[in-house]
Amino acid sequence: MIILKIIAVILGIVGLVGCILPVIPGPPLSWVGLLLVYLTGPSEMTTSLLIVWLVVTIVVTILDYVVPSWVTRKTGGSKAAARGTLVGLILGIIFFPPWGMIAGSFLGALVSEIVFEGRDVAGSLKPAFGSFLGFLLSTGLKLTASGVMLFYIFKFL
Repeated sequence: MIILKIIAVILGIVGLVGCILPVIPGPPLSWVGLLLVYLTGPSEMTTSLLIVWLVVTIVVTILDYVVPSWVTRKTGGSKAAARGTLVGLILGIIFFPPWGMIAGSFLGALVSEIVFEGRDVAGSLKPAFGSFLGFLLSTGLKLTASGVMLFYIFKFL
């Protein structure tokens, strides 16, 4: 039982980190941590709470793929800007953590609009900001969901 609780806490923390690192599925890992706490025995956690957080996890995970692209499109950006945001994010994390993640996602969208869409710098700024805003919004949703699940993991240990 204690091992499952330790694994639950680790999953909750890794889930929170995964909200920022694109290779780790943050909210799903946090939910599995919540599930492990539920399965460890008598707890005040209800099945309803577990199901609600499963639904939240599914919705947030889907929105993570939809929101950045939607905001990018609403600000006049292309698919190239959305892809550039992700590439810039990954390169920023690798070479200039943690600030490189923020600058890289913006610069990735900006450069992609200029190189692949043939826009000038002035015409590329709005889609770059939109792509960056979409990234921030989806990351914020994931961080909020995983943060609350981590809170519940500790609350119901």
